[in-house]
Amino acid sequence: MSIINSYQAKYFAFELSKKAAADSPEKFGATLMDAKLELNPHQVEAALFAFKSPYSKGAILADEVGLGKTIEAGILLSQKWAEGKRKILIICPSSLRKQWANEMEDKFQIKSEIIDNISYNKKSNAGIKNPFDNESTIKICSYQFARKRAGEIQLTSWDLVVLDEAHYLRNAYKYGNITAKTIQNAIREFKKVLLTATPLQNRLDELFGLVSFIDPEIFGDIKSFRQNYILESGSKDVEGLKERLSDIVHRTLRKDVKEFINYRERIPITQQFTPMPEEQELYEKVLNYLRQEITYAFPPAQKHLMQSVIFKLLGSSTFAITRTLEALIKRLRDILKNSKIVEDDLYKLFLEEYENLDDEIDETDESETDEIGEITIDDKIAIEAEIKQLEEFLLLSNRIQHNEKGEKLLVALERGFEKLNELGAKEKALIFTESTRTQQYLFERLSKEKYAGRILLFNGNNTDPLSNQIYRDWLVDDKNVGKFTGSKAVDIRQALVDAFKSSQYAIMIATEAAAEGINLQFCSMIVNYDLPWNPQRVEQRIGRCHRYGQEYDVVVVNFLNALNTVETRVFELLEQKFKLFEGIFGSSDEVLGSIESGVDFEKRIIEIYKKCRTKTEIESHFTKLQAEFEDQIDEKVRHTQSKLFENFEASVIEKLKITLSETKVFIEKFEKWLWELTRYYLRHKAQFLYDDFTFVLDNSEKYTLNKSREDAKRFLVNGPIAQKLIQQGKKERTPFAHLRFDLSSSKASYSDINNLKSKSGIIKISNLEVCSEIETHSVLLFSGVTMANECLNDDICRFILGLPSWVDVSNKGNPLSVDNIHLENKSQRLKHLEDADAFLMQREFKKFHNWADDRIAFLEGELKEARKAEKEIDREAMREGLATSEALKLQEDLAKAKRKVSKLKREMFDREDEINEERDQMIQDAKNKLNRTITEEEVFTISFDLI
Repeated sequence: MSIINSYQAKYFAFELSKKAAADSPEKFGATLMDAKLELNPHQVEAALFAFKSPYSKGAILADEVGLGKTIEAGILLSQKWAEGKRKILIICPSSLRKQWANEMEDKFQIKSEIIDNISYNKKSNAGIKNPFDNESTIKICSYQFARKRAGEIQLTSWDLVVLDEAHYLRNAYKYGNITAKTIQNAIREFKKVLLTATPLQNRLDELFGLVSFIDPEIFGDIKSFRQNYILESGSKDVEGLKERLSDIVHRTLRKDVKEFINYRERIPITQQFTPMPEEQELYEKVLNYLRQEITYAFPPAQKHLMQSVIFKLLGSSTFAITRTLEALIKRLRDILKNSKIVEDDLYKLFLEEYENLDDEIDETDESETDEIGEITIDDKIAIEAEIKQLEEFLLLSNRIQHNEKGEKLLVALERGFEKLNELGAKEKALIFTESTRTQQYLFERLSKEKYAGRILLFNGNNTDPLSNQIYRDWLVDDKNVGKFTGSKAVDIRQALVDAFKSSQYAIMIATEAAAEGINLQFCSMIVNYDLPWNPQRVEQRIGRCHRYGQEYDVVVVNFLNALNTVETRVFELLEQKFKLFEGIFGSSDEVLGSIESGVDFEKRIIEIYKKCRTKTEIESHFTKLQAEFEDQIDEKVRHTQSKLFENFEASVIEKLKITLSETKVFIEKFEKWLWELTRYYLRHKAQFLYDDFTFVLDNSEKYTLNKSREDAKRFLVNGPIAQKLIQQGKKERTPFAHLRFDLSSSKASYSDINNLKSKSGIIKISNLEVCSEIETHSVLLFSGVTMANECLNDDICRFILGLPSWVDVSNKGNPLSVDNIHLENKSQRLKHLEDADAFLMQREFKKFHNWADDRIAFLEGELKEARKAEKEIDREAMREGLATSEALKLQEDLAKAKRKVSKLKREMFDREDEINEERDQMIQDAKNKLNRTITEEEVFTISFDLI
């Protein structure tokens, strides 16, 4: 196969390194080429929308559930990363932090780190002043941690901030919403992307809150917003609101993308069990212990958190509670021995048993340290009684060898696998438990049955012998080379997923760690052995399998304790109200979005456990909880939401088809350019496998552009090897020369190409770099003409330069000048740029005028209402037959009304001037931001002929 020459190498290098304009579909060509994901056009479209204008301060990406908002944001931040803008922060619910980290590593090959209390303190102790402020990794933290460390966040010059599940912030406009307000102030100056399937839930005010989070100049203020769009006295201009949102909110509906995504159903199965008498006895005794007003076993700072963990472990298995009881007894004995409240490793033990503890402590406002205090004689007596109580529980727990719930798992698996066989799916089941101890028990129990040798464990540590053996085997298998990251924690997860995908294993028993960021669409059965009380966690679990790429309907098995009224009512809520277990998409946007926080919902359930002793009390509390929940979903608001967000753009399907087609073309071009550039520069340093874009360096490292190949490292256009080759290409010395191009080798055939046969001419390429305060982009300017004085357009020039060619040193080239054509092309390109700038600025000016009009209209509305009130009082004061006291009172009221009108007139006059001055300053600032500096660099000029 022919090799390109130095001129083509330089041209390809410039194509690969050019920075596309904000609104160009070409913008994400290299990013998507590197990304390890299926190409979905709606995701590319959403990413393009987010920064389609260089003025953009951000966007709200509000696709319906299941359409991949994480991927949309990933494309954006990956592009920023490739451009060298690497100060990126992701703020999300604590339960999604690991998922984000895994997605960035797996799909976009970008390293990230979670900043939480432990990692922050560790870095601070190592002398790092601000752990947020470096460009080596993407930073990920929870909303609660972002609030705590808002000062450090504000001091970092972020290139992009992504806020996931952004409906947490929709009440930012309200006084007293400390978390939202604190975060808003900390990231006010930076570009932001908000991700939420529910930009609007209960009140239109929430839209104001989210939009002003990104750009406070879209609407005037909350008062004018209410007057324009909410209050009966206002115009309630829904179409006007929709127009204003169109530049900042992007929403794709599931019905719009059916052509691109194949959706599957959820099939629910409920598995009831009745605990044995001794199991129920232990459950009730520990429950009553947790209800006690005073307990000494728990560190005061974490009492509520640890008690909530025990509530969950109680529902998991008796084996889950045994070690916890031992630890509580040890702590109490240490307190007696030391005669004071002690710090110990109880937290560490709880974390080993219940891996969500770190996430949940991040969601709580409890203090981080214990109060160390001396204990009294009365305390000692109470502690001794508490030890005796816990020892009784421990004896009972150790006597229990049979676990009825575990036995019913065998039945549930049979039922589920039977359903999978009906569907034609493989017999694979993902079993979730909240306890590592229960996980081990289930592994041992199922291993005694026909599943022996076919079971995997998956948890936060993955340190068991089987997992380590699978990891070692995975490392030495050449076909996995392309998946290595160098991080054991990441690679062992991938090794376990690959093992589960193989025919050798049928069951994976997982703790919550498996719900964070792994994709198991090859498995079609989820078993909630322990059902979380947090609906968002349940949805997250099911989403591991019920996701894009799933070929079969997904069976969801839920365990239900027949003797537990609270658990039954929680299940009813999750099933009937949240609709988590059936349908195509599981829970609806409206329902999941109505919960401000799944952790808060979970706290309500624990409160019921603690307070309610009788079935009647439980029913009463759940009735109240359900009523509150139903009140949160306002039908009027839902109707308005439908009007605002449905059919946001005309001809959605056609637009997505064009996006898909254009993006594929760009990716194919990028791959071809990079492959040819690599072959040229590494022709003496590597062996090339031409049939599938793979090469092996002399040091035996294998790289590939073929995404389906797993035995080689991914060759990334933004990776170090490719970037070095691109920089080398851009520096090639390319004086004027004559090139001969082999047109006969091309299979392309259309009139413009057929007309090129046997033609000769000249081509000049230059690189225009366009810089302003808010955007830098580059464009390759092609100027071509034939000897017959026929002008060649950009596409034809690109086509010619992509043909096999060689430098004809015997031909000194054609003296034909192309400079006049080049100047004309440059003039046209700059005129196009000027027109684009004018359009962008006009759109900004309109925004500022709307902002000012909103503020002034509100003042006018207040004055109008005051005048109306004055006239009504005046009319009443002129009425005949008034008593003296009435007449005097009305005259006083009239005088007050007149003074109010006069005051509002003066205020309006002053404020109108201020508002117009602010608007004029905004317009001037916008003009200054788009002052462009244009530089031109000639790439080369060649003469050519086509043979």
